[in-house]
Amino acid sequence: MEDKYVSKLSPAVDFWAGTYLIIIAVLSIFGNTAILVSAARRSGPLKAPELLTVNLAVTDLGMALSMYPLSIASAFNHAWIGGDASCLYYSLMGMIFSITSIVTLAVMGMVRYLVTGNPPRRGLRLQRKTVSMVIGAVWLYSGLWALFPLLGWGSYGPEPFGLACSIDWSSYGESLNRSTFIMTLSVLCTFLPCLVIFFTYFGIAWKLRRAYQSIRSSDFQHGKVEQKITLMAAMISSGFLFSWTPYVAVSLWSMFRSREHIPPLVALLPCLFAKSSTVYNPFIYFIFQRSSWRELLRLHRHLLCCWHRASPPAEGRRLRGEVAKASDCTVWESGADGASGGQRAAPGGEPVSQMMPLG
Repeated sequence: MEDKYVSKLSPAVDFWAGTYLIIIAVLSIFGNTAILVSAARRSGPLKAPELLTVNLAVTDLGMALSMYPLSIASAFNHAWIGGDASCLYYSLMGMIFSITSIVTLAVMGMVRYLVTGNPPRRGLRLQRKTVSMVIGAVWLYSGLWALFPLLGWGSYGPEPFGLACSIDWSSYGESLNRSTFIMTLSVLCTFLPCLVIFFTYFGIAWKLRRAYQSIRSSDFQHGKVEQKITLMAAMISSGFLFSWTPYVAVSLWSMFRSREHIPPLVALLPCLFAKSSTVYNPFIYFIFQRSSWRELLRLHRHLLCCWHRASPPAEGRRLRGEVAKASDCTVWESGADGASGGQRAAPGGEPVSQMMPLG
C-alpha cells in the first residue's frame, strides 16, 4: 500500500473518528429520509420552493450513503481502502454533492429574496418548472466541476491525514494548471455562493423591515409566516457555512504550505466537522416544522414493524416503551391514517401535516 494512503493518525484517533462518522451517518440518513418521506406522502404536488428543500435533502442523503461508509471502513482499517480508484470515486462524490449543496443554498437565498414582497403579499411567485430547471442546472454545474480534474484541469488526491480524498489543495504551487483550477474553483464554487447567501438574506431583512413598517393588520399573519420561513432558511444556510468554514480555511492554508507543515489532527478535525452539515438541515427543519416530527415517528414505528414482522404477531407488544401493533405497518403502507396522502386530518377536514418551503 502506498504511504499516502496510510493513516497519519494514531489507531485510537482513527477509532473515534470512525465512531463519530457512524453517528453522523445514521443521523443524516434517518433525518433526510424523513424529509423525503414527508414530501413523498404529500397529497398534492410540491410547491416550487419546496423542491429546493427536497434537493438539499437529496444531496445530504447522497453524501451520507456514497461517502461515509468508505470513510468509516478506512478509519477502522487505519488506512484508505481501495487505492486510487476509490479515492477518485470519493473525490467525485464529494465535489458533486458539496457544490450542489452550497449552490442550492445560494439559489434558496435568491428565491427567498424574490418571493419576499414589500409588503409580503406582493412577492413574486415562482413556477415549479422554473425551479426544476434551476435545480437541473445546479446538478450539471456541479458535475462539470467534478469532471474537470478528470479532463486534465486540476487533480484529486488524499487528504493530509490519509483517510479521505478531495481536491489536491497542496498542489496549488506546482503548476499553472492546478493553481488556476483551485483559484477558479474557490471563487466560483465557494466565495461567490457565500456572498450571494450573505447579501440575499441581508436584503431580505431590509425588505421585511420596510414591509412591517407599513403592514396592514390583515397581512400580519402572512408576515409572521414569511418571517418564520426566512429565519429557517437563514439558519440552514448559516449551519452549512459554519460547518464548512474550518475545512475551507485549512484547505487554503494547505495551498501555501507543504503537507509536512500541517499536523494530521489539524487536517482531520475540520473534515469531520464539515460532514456534520448533513445533519443540521433536517434538525433545523424539524424544529420549525412540528408536523415533520409525526412523519419521523411514523418512520420509526414502520421500521420497528418491519423488523418485528418476522416474529409471531403479538397484540400490544411493547417496543422501547411504545405499543407496536400489526395495524401500524398497514397504516404506513396504505397511507390511511386519517387523510389522503398519509396526512392527519383536523376535525374540520383540513390536513395539518404540510411541508414548509425553505425556498
